[in-house]
Amino acid sequence: MTVVEYLELLAREAAAVEFEGPLVAARNAGLPPDRIAELEQAKLVALRVRALLERRRRREEELSGLFDTASDLAGLRDLDAVLEAIVHRARTLLGADVAYMTLNDEARGDTYMRVTDGSISAHFQALRLPMGAGLGGLVAQTGSPYVTADYPRDARFRHTGDIDTGVGEEGLIAILGVPLRLGARIIGVLYAANRSARPFAREEVSLLVSLAANAAVAIDTARLLGETQEALAELSAANGVIRAHSDSVERAAAAHDRMTALVLRGAGVEDVAAVVVEVLGGSLLVLDAEGRTLTLVGELTRPEPAAIAEALAASRTEGRSVRRGELWVAAVVAGAENLGALVMRPDHALVDADQRILERAAVVTALLQLFRRTVAEAEGRVRGELLDDVITRPVRDADALRTRAKRLGVDLDAPNVVVAIGADALTGGSVRQRAVSWAQTYAHTRSGLAAARDGHVVLLLPGDTPGDAARAVARDLGKLLSRPITAGAGGPACTPESIAAAYRDADRCVTALTALGRTGTGASTAELGFVGLLLGSAPDGRDRDVQSFLAATIGPVVDYDTRRGTALVKTLEAYFGVGGSLARAAELLHVHVNTVTQRLERIAQLLGPDWQKPERALEVQLALRLHRLQSS
Repeated sequence: MTVVEYLELLAREAAAVEFEGPLVAARNAGLPPDRIAELEQAKLVALRVRALLERRRRREEELSGLFDTASDLAGLRDLDAVLEAIVHRARTLLGADVAYMTLNDEARGDTYMRVTDGSISAHFQALRLPMGAGLGGLVAQTGSPYVTADYPRDARFRHTGDIDTGVGEEGLIAILGVPLRLGARIIGVLYAANRSARPFAREEVSLLVSLAANAAVAIDTARLLGETQEALAELSAANGVIRAHSDSVERAAAAHDRMTALVLRGAGVEDVAAVVVEVLGGSLLVLDAEGRTLTLVGELTRPEPAAIAEALAASRTEGRSVRRGELWVAAVVAGAENLGALVMRPDHALVDADQRILERAAVVTALLQLFRRTVAEAEGRVRGELLDDVITRPVRDADALRTRAKRLGVDLDAPNVVVAIGADALTGGSVRQRAVSWAQTYAHTRSGLAAARDGHVVLLLPGDTPGDAARAVARDLGKLLSRPITAGAGGPACTPESIAAAYRDADRCVTALTALGRTGTGASTAELGFVGLLLGSAPDGRDRDVQSFLAATIGPVVDYDTRRGTALVKTLEAYFGVGGSLARAAELLHVHVNTVTQRLERIAQLLGPDWQKPERALEVQLALRLHRLQSS
C-alpha cells in the first residue's frame, strides 16, 4: 500500500468514504504500525486536498453563476423575464428546493409574492406579507438578511395564520431571505428555501446577497426604462475551472496564468493568439472592429464577411463563443463596443474548458486593445502638445524642444513639412475626432506629429516636398471620411524656429485653396504661384506685407466702392476675366457697354492712366485675387 492510491482517488474525484479503503486494506494485510500511521497521515492530507478542490470548484461555480446572471440580465428587456431569471438563478446557485421573490407595495404598505420557482402551492404563490410579519416581512422592514433552519418552530418571527398556512402547504422548513436594496431603499426580498431542515452557510448568504444586489439594479432599470442595459462586458468563466478531466484543468489553468502574465507585461494581441494556439492547437485569426486582420497564427482561410458578421452577432447575443462548421468565433467586446473577433479552427473538438480559454482570450484581447488605445491617446496628447508648443509659441529653448522631440522619435533639425487640413470638411464632432485620430496615427507611423489647432488638423511630417505631402494627406483622409479634404502645406523647415513660419504658410495655403475653389485638393504655398509668394513667409521668417501691397495697388478702388456702394472691383474682375472685352464684360455684369466704359474711366481716374499697361495690369490682377481671398 502506498500513498499513490490516494493520488489516484484524488485524480478520479472519489467520494470521501473511499479514502478509508487503502487504510482498511493495509490493516487487513497486517502492515506494521509505522506504515499504518504513514497511510493515516496520507489519508488526512488527501482529504484536505479534496476539500480544498471542492471549495475551489464550488467558488468557481458561484462566480460563474454570478457572471452568467449578469450576462442574462444584460440581455433581458421584459420585467417579468428579468424577475423569473433572477429567481431561477437563485434557486440554481444555492441548490434550493424553492426560490421566490417578494416586492414592496409602497401604496399598501406590505410586500407581495411576485415570482416563484419550484413552488407547488397556489396559496403560497399569492401570499402578501405585512411589514414585520414572518421572515420576509422582517427582512423587508429592517433591510437585513435573516435565515432560519426550521421556520415553523422559530420563535424569532411574528407568525400569522395566512403566512404559516402558505409555508405549510409548500412544505418549507429552512428559509433564507435577503433584501433587494437600491441605495438606502428596500424594494423587495429574495428567498431561497428547502423542504428539509438545514442551515444556510455564511457563503450561501453572501452569494444570495450578491445576487440580490445585481437583481435590485436590474429590477429598477427594467421598471423605470422598460429594459436592462445591453451588452455588459462578457466575463469569461475559464479562470481556474476545475474539470473532471485533469488535462482540461491543467490546460485552462495554464492558459489563464499565461494570458494574465501577458496583460501584466503589456504584450500584444499576437502574443495572446500564440498562447491560444499553443494551448489548444489549430489556427487562430484575430480581426479588428472593421474586419481587418490583426494577426494570424497558423493557416486559416478567411471566412466570408457575411458569415463572420452573423457569427459575431450570435456570439455577442449569447455572451460566449459560437461554432460555425469547423470554426469557432468569439466576439471581442468592451461593454457595448465591438472591438473585433477571434476566429479559430481547432485541431480537435473543443470541450467546455477549451471554449472558456477561447472566450478568456477574447476578454484579454479586448483589454489589450483598450490598453493600446489608451496609450495611443496619451501619446497623441503628448505629441500634440509638442507640436502646439512648436507652432504657436516663440521658441525660447530650442534644445529643450529637440530633447522632447527626440524622445518621441522626431527630428526637428531634419527637413520637415507642415500640413494643415481645412476645417470646412471637418464639421461634426465625430468627423473631427476621426480626423484627429487618423492624423495622429498617420504622423506617428512616419515619425511625425499631429494636433488640432485653430479649427485645423495640423501635421508635422518628415520630408522636403510639402506639395506631395499635402496631396497624400488630402487623398488618404478623404477616402477615410468619404468626403473631399483640402490640405495646404508649408516648408520645408529645418530648425525648430522655422516650423512656426511653415505652419503659417500651410494655414494661409489651405485658406487660399478654398477661396480659389480648389477644395478637395492639396498643394503647397510655392505651388500657388504669385498668390503663394505673397501668402508665404519671407526668407527671414517674417510675414510679407500683403496689406501694403493691396493698398498701393487697388486701395483707391476698394475705398471708392466702400464709400459709395459701387461695383468697380467687380467690374475690374469681370473685365480681366474676359480678356479685356467690353462687350463680354457688360454681358457678364448684366449692364450696358456704356456703363462698363464709364466704370473703367472712373477706375483710370483712381488708379492712374497706366493701369492697363502690362506691368500694372499684372499687379492689379494679382491684387484683385488677393483681395478676393481676404474677403472670403
